[in-house]
Amino acid sequence: MNKMIVVYYSWSNGNTEKIAKLIQKITASDIVHIETLKPYTGNYKEVVEQGKREVESRFKPEIKPLLVDFENYDVIAIGTPTWWYTMAPAVLSFLNNQNWYGKIIIPFITDAGWPGHVIDDIKKTCQGAEFAQEMEIRFDSNGGNHMETAESKIEEWIMKIKHTFLK
Repeated sequence: MNKMIVVYYSWSNGNTEKIAKLIQKITASDIVHIETLKPYTGNYKEVVEQGKREVESRFKPEIKPLLVDFENYDVIAIGTPTWWYTMAPAVLSFLNNQNWYGKIIIPFITDAGWPGHVIDDIKKTCQGAEFAQEMEIRFDSNGGNHMETAESKIEEWIMKIKHTFLK
C-alpha cells in the first residue's frame, strides 16, 4: 500500500490550501504547508509585483524546514497557485531540495484562468519522478476565492487518486 502526503503553498485567499485540505480529508493522507522564512508583506498588488520579479529571476526564497521525511512517502501531491504562468517561488525552493526518483507526483494548480506552464515546470524540476492525475482548479479571474471548477469534478479527481494509489 502506498503512503501519500499533500504538500502545498498558499497565499492570499487560501485557494490552494482549500484544495490541499480537501485532498487530505478524502484520502486520509498526511499534509504539510510550505512557508517562506520571510513572509510576504504588503497589499495584494505589491506582493503580485514582488512575485513577478521573483519568477522572472527564478528566485528561490528560503522556506521553513518541513519536518517530514519524504523518503517515507510513495505518492506526493504538490499544490501551488499560479504566479506569472509558473509555480510560486516557494514551491520551486521546495522542489529543488528533494530527491524525486521513484516518487509518484500528483501536481495540482490553482489559477484565475491562466494556467501557464506550471505543470510542465514542475515536471522539469522533479527529475526521476513519475507523474499522474495532474489537475488545474480555476478560481474567479478577479483574484477572489470563488471556485469556478465544479467541486464535484474535484472530488471525482480525488477519489480517482484514492482508488488508484491508496488501495
